[in-house]
Amino acid sequence: MKKIILVVLFALLPFSLNAESKLNQILSSGELKVGTTGDWDPMTMKDPATNKYKGFDIDVMNELANDMGVKITFIPTEWKTIVSGITSGRYDISTSVTKTAKRALVAGFTNSYYKYGTVPLVLKKNLNKYSTWESLNNENVTIATTLGTSQEAKAKEFFPKSKLKSVEAPARDFQEVLSGRADGHITSSTEANKLIITYPQLAIIPDGGKNPAVLAMMVDQNDQVWMNYVNQWIEIKKASGFFDDLLAKYNLKSL
Repeated sequence: MKKIILVVLFALLPFSLNAESKLNQILSSGELKVGTTGDWDPMTMKDPATNKYKGFDIDVMNELANDMGVKITFIPTEWKTIVSGITSGRYDISTSVTKTAKRALVAGFTNSYYKYGTVPLVLKKNLNKYSTWESLNNENVTIATTLGTSQEAKAKEFFPKSKLKSVEAPARDFQEVLSGRADGHITSSTEANKLIITYPQLAIIPDGGKNPAVLAMMVDQNDQVWMNYVNQWIEIKKASGFFDDLLAKYNLKSL
């Protein structure tokens, strides 16, 4: 099956392989290097006990490496440096990130395979006080964000009157809310649904999600051969039901 997928994908490439392409380099070295933050449940999580990664995106990357017939190496990165890891060639591809215009200026995006909404979280005991998005848009409110995430930029857009507090990884924005150092934060509906299970003192403001966004992997925007390969691989995996099976495994639903 692995050989069949490789043959089909090579046949779909619009031009001959360039010696400088990541695709050639990966096949020659026998190693796929993947940048990942390991702090986004359930997409990519690092187990501190084993230092191994698990999650939806980790399964995706393991499948990609398996179909290419190469080993996989996960390269630790942070949200503030995940883009520069691509542009500097530190890794060949990233696990999924939100597509944004700012990131697209310097990095290439693959085809998407997941779409989510953005939701705010507060302490459950404060739901009466903060029951809507607009209730958080207040000069007396502090909104926490994680430096380098797409939510950091969205917070400025959604809450122009509020005080914004950015924290650096490995600290996370939701920890500021749990500690009482911030009144709320925003995140993907995907992560939010996991957070309220892990931390029952947190609650999602129930007036709906905003700003639907799509996830995709990042690659070198100048390497069209590598990008074409990954895009074709994604479409083949969509057709095979691979992504549907993963959504079911992690109890996720794409918008």
